[in-house]
Amino acid sequence: MKNAFLPADILLPRNGDMTKWSVIACDQFSSERGYWERIKETVGAAPSTLKLIVPEAYLGEVDTARSAADIAAKMGEYLQAGLLKPYGNSFIYVERTISDGRVRRGLIGCLDLELYDYTPGAAAPVRASENTIVSRLPARVDVRRLAPLELPHIMALIDDSKCRVIEPLGKKTDALEKVYDFALMEGGGSIRGWRVTGDDIREVEEGLRCLGEKSAVQIIIGDGNHSLAAAKTYWDEIKSGFGEEERRTHPARFALVELNNVYDPAISFEAIHRVVFNTEPEALLMKLKKALPIAAGEGYQLRWSTAEGQGTIQVDAPGIGRLIELLQTFLDVYANGTGCEIDYIHGDDSVLSLTKEKGSIGFLLPAIDKSDFFKTVADGGVYPKKSFSIGHARDKRYYLECRAIK
Repeated sequence: MKNAFLPADILLPRNGDMTKWSVIACDQFSSERGYWERIKETVGAAPSTLKLIVPEAYLGEVDTARSAADIAAKMGEYLQAGLLKPYGNSFIYVERTISDGRVRRGLIGCLDLELYDYTPGAAAPVRASENTIVSRLPARVDVRRLAPLELPHIMALIDDSKCRVIEPLGKKTDALEKVYDFALMEGGGSIRGWRVTGDDIREVEEGLRCLGEKSAVQIIIGDGNHSLAAAKTYWDEIKSGFGEEERRTHPARFALVELNNVYDPAISFEAIHRVVFNTEPEALLMKLKKALPIAAGEGYQLRWSTAEGQGTIQVDAPGIGRLIELLQTFLDVYANGTGCEIDYIHGDDSVLSLTKEKGSIGFLLPAIDKSDFFKTVADGGVYPKKSFSIGHARDKRYYLECRAIK
């Protein structure tokens, strides 16, 4: 099987305050504006990836076309000022100390979008883990269409039980060039990175080839499914305008991601909960109980929380994916009929805090067992949207590395 994960021409800041440069993925803390206001205050006038994204907390009040143009202009400004230093034909080996002290190991490189397909049941070497909502792609494609750079918050997973691809690099860091080492803001832990070149690249590629021999799926996208789908959509949109050789090497054919081993002890699948705002919680709950198949005995526990109290519903479902699908289908129909708003929240505490307000109800879901993850997707299945998160909200990937896509 052809390797889908390749070294990249990676860009990093030459100097400056790396803590201010690096901010968390834009889809985090989407209902907690205070988080993003603190980041804006911390960053101030310093160069920062904050100025190259639109946090989802502000999506309802921004002109997406104008923000895409503003982002592209700021990227161009950073490039013209020589802010970014190139590391050609490289991987970057990453050690991220997350909020509980564990160290998550990863590898920054690029995915070949020609070997990726987000369609359910696809037979491609790189596949999505969750349903792709096509209506969410145009705004992301608009940004990519104008942007000279990409910044990844995508985390891609390999099924490497023998730890042959990423982990050996951890024993070689004394011989590798360290390219960053700093604390991440807002309780995100810390991160260190080393450049990987030469024979070390070849060893990584050989390990990936061995994985491809045992399974039809080499890589599954864990976080950032819609961002990668937007990159694929943009590439499919423009590639017919190039000749064969240019299609083979064009930078937009690839997307920068962090590769992780699903067996890494610091990789954990956290549930993504649902909170419904501007609703009548009792009426919603009553209709939900009628819509769900209630388990006579054991089932999956769906917890709910409102300003008035908390409770559980035992749901008869063959797996957690089906439980999420049942809940999501109900909520989508209910929101369409009543005009209430649904948000997707990481962390039990955040849900309980948000549902102290009247007119809101939260649903706390169980986490997916990662031992079933690769089998489900390899068998042609996908999880419903927003089924899981890799780690807690503060442990998500921070924007840091860049790559030119023009």
